[in-house]
Amino acid sequence: MDRLIYTALSGMANSMTCERVIANNMANAQTIGFKAEILNATPMTLEGPQVEVRALSSAEVRGASMKDGAVVDTGNPLDVALSGDAMLAVQASDGGEAYTRRGDLSITVTGVLQNGEGLPVLGENGPVTLPPGGKVTIAPDGAVLVKDPATPEEPPQRIDRLRLVSTTGSAVVKQLAGQFRVPGGAGQPFGVLPADENARLIPGALEQSNVSPSEVLVEMVAAQRLFDIRTKLIDTARQLDEGGARLMRIE
Repeated sequence: MDRLIYTALSGMANSMTCERVIANNMANAQTIGFKAEILNATPMTLEGPQVEVRALSSAEVRGASMKDGAVVDTGNPLDVALSGDAMLAVQASDGGEAYTRRGDLSITVTGVLQNGEGLPVLGENGPVTLPPGGKVTIAPDGAVLVKDPATPEEPPQRIDRLRLVSTTGSAVVKQLAGQFRVPGGAGQPFGVLPADENARLIPGALEQSNVSPSEVLVEMVAAQRLFDIRTKLIDTARQLDEGGARLMRIE
């Protein structure tokens, strides 16, 4: 009897993890550049002298859907949408390098270029810092250009270039904070992707979330029904156990 209970309980735990992933995707359906998280469930059969019929399962977030979101023109010169598999390098909260598709950039009061998550955007030599008072534009190759309003006849000055990378052929994992990072080797928690000189972006546009609200809603209903089925299995096991106990008392 305990086997049925533990198997059903394992499934309920996975259903709860699935519902959390679905809820997070639904909550980020309007987040710029968000990539839907993917849950990976792995069956685990217990090995032993008996017949291997008892299968539990383990579920965890292993990655994200890299499908492109819709690109919308905004006309804001600081907005950028990444093309292809290109990603924008940012400085994570721990000081390391992380990658994102979120391109709603802005300039802080200290002149630091940051994205919508408040993370400094990295250039060729670290975080991009801009001089005050200039008109900032970003070229398709990631070059950051600043034009001085006092000298409109002069061409814009190239200040830096956004660090654009490609994830093709490299393993990346999605962190709880939402950015992507490269699993590191021995003694190194995270790695770094090389710059991709051919990567391009679309200035004045933003990539929307690739989450489809209607699809996520259907997934949520299916996950809830599966959770209910597993709950009923445990209740059935309880009833069978109580019936067996009553028979023992009669004897």
